[in-house]
Parts: sequence; structure tokens; C-alpha cells
Amino acid sequence: MGFTLHGIAVSSGIAIGHAHLVSHTSLEVAHYGVPEQYVAEEVARFDAALKATRDEFSSLRSNRPSHAAAEFDAFLELHQMILDDSLISKAPREMIERERCNAEWALKVQVETLVAQFEEFEDAYLRERQTDVKQVAERLLKQLVGKPGHQLPAARHDVDTILVAHDLSPADLIQFKPQQYAAFVTDVGGATSHTAIVARGLSTPCVVGLHHARQLVREDDLLILDGEQGVLIVNPGRSILAEYKLRQSEWELDRKKLKRLRTARANTLDGEAIELHSNIEKPEDIHEVKENGATGVGLFRSEFLFLNRDELPGEDEQFEAYRAAVVGMDGQPVTIRTFDLGADKQIKGAERVANNPALGLRAIRLCLAEPMLFRTQLRALLRASHYGNIKILIPMLSSVSELNQTLIFIEASKYSLEIDGIPFNREVKIGGMIEIPAAALSVSTFAKKLDFLSIGTNDLIQYTLAIDRTDEEVAHLYDPLHPAVLQLLSLVIGTSNKLGVPISVCGEMAGELAYTRLLLGMGLRQFSMFSAQVPNVKQRVLTTSLPEIATLTQKILRADDPMRIRELLDKLNA
Repeated sequence: MGFTLHGIAVSSGIAIGHAHLVSHTSLEVAHYGVPEQYVAEEVARFDAALKATRDEFSSLRSNRPSHAAAEFDAFLELHQMILDDSLISKAPREMIERERCNAEWALKVQVETLVAQFEEFEDAYLRERQTDVKQVAERLLKQLVGKPGHQLPAARHDVDTILVAHDLSPADLIQFKPQQYAAFVTDVGGATSHTAIVARGLSTPCVVGLHHARQLVREDDLLILDGEQGVLIVNPGRSILAEYKLRQSEWELDRKKLKRLRTARANTLDGEAIELHSNIEKPEDIHEVKENGATGVGLFRSEFLFLNRDELPGEDEQFEAYRAAVVGMDGQPVTIRTFDLGADKQIKGAERVANNPALGLRAIRLCLAEPMLFRTQLRALLRASHYGNIKILIPMLSSVSELNQTLIFIEASKYSLEIDGIPFNREVKIGGMIEIPAAALSVSTFAKKLDFLSIGTNDLIQYTLAIDRTDEEVAHLYDPLHPAVLQLLSLVIGTSNKLGVPISVCGEMAGELAYTRLLLGMGLRQFSMFSAQVPNVKQRVLTTSLPEIATLTQKILRADDPMRIRELLDKLNA
């Protein structure tokens, strides 16, 4: 008999296929003694598993799809750091030698110790990292028991396969993607979880937060996954299956139609030109930008150059990467954000421990604290500006003093290039990210000193509502439609437009169709998103009349009741 489960829709699309249950290795392992003469052999077995897990991460990094979510490298770096933690990589070896126990048991004990430490943290972000610890331990344990990675289903040629798991790490999604699975389903996770972000970047339908799917779904059950509504239908009846097959055909037809819009200009019905740009993290991503019809790069996350490596990139290496991106865009704008390191994206060998890393030494704060590192990047960016339309974006500004210091660094870098006789664009545009409420409330001051602004909605919402969007216990409170958030967005966009300073949105809201008309109604004329989201947003722009949405937008901004705001938003998108 069929049944339906409801979860959180995180990546749109309709998938129909048979279930494959991804094994979840429990840390409930056997405990047995190891004779003294075999202790060295047991330690060697642990070391071999540790090396194999490191090699697995290296392989995942090397085979990373160019269209994977920009955050993937940071997630993988975090997992590698956890694997290298002494409680994972060294303590089990010592326990094996001291207590003469099996490697699986030693790992289990040390992981539980590490997880307990994370649970003691007051900061929600750090508590959430215990999930990452468990995911890393699971990979290592699979190596120990001789079942590395997740077991893939036997090849099927007549039907698609939907993966059902209690949890999937970003690394798992990348590993499974080449098998062309129809969709992903997990018991845990939220709309802004790491898994959700990577799934959207891969353009794979995904529903998370189903709670008991892994227990209730059986291997090879027929499934329907509705990535729009967050619904999983198990063993549907004939009529429901026929209905969803029709909806799936219509959805696929719509996707093909969207591809025809690649060369169309993104103009509203009343003729207003809208710029749709892409977010990237490597020069290789330029292919996806062009393929989806974006007219520029609105956010190039430069920190990818600093992650997953032992040595910092020099000026020449950075220069070549930035030049490749700008040359690849053939004169279209490429906005490169100075490195947003810190928090969960740290340089190997220079990790910092903070009580609340999201509020600590990161982004521009770290840049100003490491002047030589910052100067090297600025020189590389300026050198690349000679070859195309580069714009430099400064992340996480909170005060005018930070901005003034940054501008001094930029001028000093320009002067050093002039002394060296190296060409660059003296008029390169400098912009700032508005992602801290203090910056949003001081937007007029920033706008007078900068050439353009970009709103990072992910952090702006998180900081405004004091909610860690990666913490499942409070993730449901992360609300882009909270009246305070909408007021800040309206203030920043309205003030920028009034002062004649270009403003864009490069956070998750930019690629969400539900918010396209609302942002247009606020006065936004430039969006930046995952490349795969550009066609859908372009279609919404092409069917929007700015005069018609003006009244409803103002009603939404005046409303203070969440239900009323959502009712009005539904009318706006009707």
C-alpha cells in the first residue's frame, strides 16, 4: 500500500524511479581484544584506512564537477580537517596500543569523545559540526570494515534510481552524481544545509528533512519525488503515477523551452532591462555561465585558491586564475570577491579556534589582519584588470574604518604596480558586500565611497535574525520574508538606487523564483545566482510587468503578519 512523506523541498524537479537505500554505517561496532603480537598489525590496519580515506577525499576533490555548488570545496576542506584532528587520526592508534582493542572500537570511543565536545559548545554553528564529525567517521569506518564509500546500486537501464539515506554529505552527492541518479532523499537537513546547497548546484531534485524515509522505504520501492512541494510518494497508485508522469513530461518540456531563452535579453514586459549574472568559484565555471545565458559573473569566490592545499598561492598563480576568468567572459563584467576565509573556510596550517567563528576573524577582517596576504591578492586582481572588465568586491564590511583601510590597501597596491611598471586598470570598480545589519543601516555612507554594492542575503538574514541556518534545531526560523529582513533589503536597494549606485543581490534569494518579482518591485535590477538558476529567473523576468507589481510589493513591505506576507507573495507570483 502506498503512502506519502512530507519534507523540505531544496532542489526543484520531479523524479520517478526505484529506491536505493544508501547504507548508513553505525558506530555501534564490536569490541574485542587484540593479542599483543597482533597489536602492530591492528595499528597498521587503522593507518591504512586513514590513508585510504584521505585518498578518497583527494579523489573527490580532483573529480569535482565544474557545476558543483561553490561551497563544496569548503565543505570538503572541513571534512579533511576533521579527519586530521588528533582525536581521529592519532588517539585511536594510541588506544589500540594501550588497551589492545580493535581499531573500530577505538575509533568509536574517540569519535564519541569528539562529538561530546561539540555538544558542549554554546555556539549553534559549532554544535552542528558534530554531524560533519559523524560523516567523516562513517567514511573511515567503512574503510576499516572493507566497504569504502557508499555502495552503489547495480546499473539499471530501464528506470531511474532515487537514493534514500538518513544523511548525505556534500562529498556523497558529488560521488553519486556521475551515476546520473534521478534524485536524492534524506531524513535530516534543512533548506540551507550543506547538502541542500550542493544539490541545487548540481540541479538534481532533492527533498530533505523527511525524518523516517530511510526506515519506511524499502529497497526497490517505486517512488515519486516532487522537488517543488517537498513530497515523496511511496508505491503510488496508477492514477497518481500517471498524473506525475504527465507533470514530469511537462517539467522536462519546460526545461527544454528555457534553454531557448539563452540568448534572449532579460527585459520585463514594460521594457526594463535586468542583468542576470552567475556565481562561480573557478575559471572553469565560465562554460556554465555562458551555457545558461548569464551576462556576467556577479560573484567569483576567490577563496577556492586558498583551500585544500599546503602552500598559499602566490601572486602569479592568482593572477593567472583571475585573468582566465575575465578573458573567458569576453569583456562582460567579472566581479571577484576578495577571499572570504575564516569560520568554516580556513587556510591549512593557519587554522584558528574561535568561540563563534561566524562572528570572528573572517573575510575583510582577516584580510586586514594579514596585510601581506591581502596585498598579494590585490596586486593579482589589479594585474588581471588589464585584460577585461574586472570589479573587486569586499566582503563582510561593517564599519567605515574597515572600508577606509581597505581603500588605502588598494591604492598602495596600485602604486606598487606603477613602480614595477606593470599595467592595470586604474579605474577598476570597487564594491562592498552588505551582509551585516550594521552595514545595511549605514548603506548611504558605504554607497558614497564605493562604485557598487552587493547584498549577501544568506548572511544578512542569518545575522539579522540571530539564527544559524546550518543548525537544524533553529533552521526553521531562518526566514527571508521576516518583516525586518524585508525592511533592510528595501532600505539598501532603495538608498542605492536613490544615490545612483549599482546594487545587486548575490545570495540564495537571487536564484529563488518566489522572490524574483518581490526584489524587482523593491527596485533591484541585477541578480547573481547559480548558473543553472538563470533560465528560470529569466523566464520570470520576461513575464513580469513592473507597474503591475508595484502596489502588491508595497503592501508586502507594509505588512507585519507572516501569514499576510505569504498570501500577498502568492498573489504577486500568480
